Amino acid sequence: MPQLHPILLVFLMTVPPGPDPIVDNDPEAIPRNLVWITIEDMSPWLGCYGDVTVPTPNLDRIADEGVRYVNAYATTPVCAPSRSTLITGCWATRIGSMHMRTGNPSSAALARDPDAYAGIPDYEAVPDPEIRCFPELLRGRGWYCTNRSKTDYQFREPATTWDRSGGRAHWRNRPHPDQRFFAVFNLGVTHESGTFASRRPARTVCDPATVTVPPYLPDTARTRTDIARTYDNIAAMDRQVGGLLAELEDAGRLEDTAIMVFSDHGVGLPRGKRCVYDSGTRVPLLIRWPDGRGSGRVEERVVSFEDFAPTTLSILGIEPPTWMDGVAFEGIHAGDDDGFAYLHADRMDAIRDRTRAITDGRFRYIRNLMPERPRLYNVAYSENVPMMADVHALRASGDATAEQWQLVDPTKPEEEFYDLDADPHEVVNLIDAPVHRSRIEAMRRRLDAWMRDTGDLGLIEDEAEMVRTRLWSGRDRKPRTAAAVVDLTTDGGERTATITCPTPGASLGHRRGRGGVWRPVTGPIPVDDAGETLELLAHRIGFEPRVLRWSIPPIDRP
Repeated sequence: MPQLHPILLVFLMTVPPGPDPIVDNDPEAIPRNLVWITIEDMSPWLGCYGDVTVPTPNLDRIADEGVRYVNAYATTPVCAPSRSTLITGCWATRIGSMHMRTGNPSSAALARDPDAYAGIPDYEAVPDPEIRCFPELLRGRGWYCTNRSKTDYQFREPATTWDRSGGRAHWRNRPHPDQRFFAVFNLGVTHESGTFASRRPARTVCDPATVTVPPYLPDTARTRTDIARTYDNIAAMDRQVGGLLAELEDAGRLEDTAIMVFSDHGVGLPRGKRCVYDSGTRVPLLIRWPDGRGSGRVEERVVSFEDFAPTTLSILGIEPPTWMDGVAFEGIHAGDDDGFAYLHADRMDAIRDRTRAITDGRFRYIRNLMPERPRLYNVAYSENVPMMADVHALRASGDATAEQWQLVDPTKPEEEFYDLDADPHEVVNLIDAPVHRSRIEAMRRRLDAWMRDTGDLGLIEDEAEMVRTRLWSGRDRKPRTAAAVVDLTTDGGERTATITCPTPGASLGHRRGRGGVWRPVTGPIPVDDAGETLELLAHRIGFEPRVLRWSIPPIDRP
């Protein structure tokens, strides 16, 4: 990705954005608002995807009234790296956010081993300077943007990203009732931790005796209970979705608001979360248009998380910036894709691994770059899932079935290849099958090209070296954004302040006095009273932010 010259970048970040670049011939077809409903740790275990284990009437309604994607993928089978891609539209392996986690080590891992992260500095991902959290682009054009309430982007998001983020953030709080909004609601009841013995269970809906146990897991009472609790949590989540729909309907906003529903990766059970198989990366994706277009459509196009930010902008009538890695798959700026999803898994908490994969929805090619490591590594946090005790017992017993090799083998094959039509649980490795030789070779070449063209930072063996040489440009510590610079001008008695920053790529914000909401700088700021104080924020993603308090000087009079 080419770097912008600092002077050009400062100019681009201070000129007004101009009118909304809506080019559709029928602007009425562009929704005023968009709601993201993001669900944690959930595979497509929903009625609308054919799984009727528990009732999911609200999500089924969205599917009936919208578009259901059957080949949607998380770019990685764990939350924080996935979320970094969702918020930027860029590959985690390109911006340095692929390791789980960067500056927030797992407390469970540290409790097990205080030296678990020895040698890894406290760092954040550092995207190229032109890259932004995409809600900042919406805010600059007048949308009210809220997030309730998880961020977890592998970097501290600039305060210009959201009008409000937290447990009380809601589109209803916008200052003007007709202001357009983009609102994110994160539903965490389905998270992996929902099976922990320490967590209060959701209302019982699912009988453990009725669940289907995948052949790669031990069929034990604990396994069935964990699966049943997962379904109970899905039913609870669906009730929460019903509440969000009711809020839109009661406010008269359901028919001018588009809705996207998806999960941040696959199910939070062993060989789901943290594994690049379908169980860890295939996610539900439902899109409901307010005008009923596409109702009941089933879409087989392959999409993944780098496509979600450009798609959001496209749905709202905004052309996605060229620095986004993804391609919009809905809206007026939808484009063509190459038919593949590219997947990665790197360090998981304190356990280092490196896997790359590619899928076209039916076939999946996996390359294990650290085959000496087991497939199901011993992550401290996941040990709280009760069935992990039975997984360990299975390993010790020597009684594993042929389908359970991925759980018990101490190493991994260098390559794997699966046909999901014939083997939906991906337990029969066809890497040496002559009938698939040409397809495997073609997928190898595509995966090689993706790693090369995106500058895959996860391939750097030493994480500390990657941070210091690539993210910090040779520095020994996290860089700090330079302070904002103010140019005050007077024209005909009207004064304006133009805000710039010497640090290329800094997001710029302003607010009057202490506290309040940071507003993105999109052009010169009108200023009036001498003695009034403006707070000016300069924050490049991955750098320490800088706040400048600037008192407006009196007008120079002759």
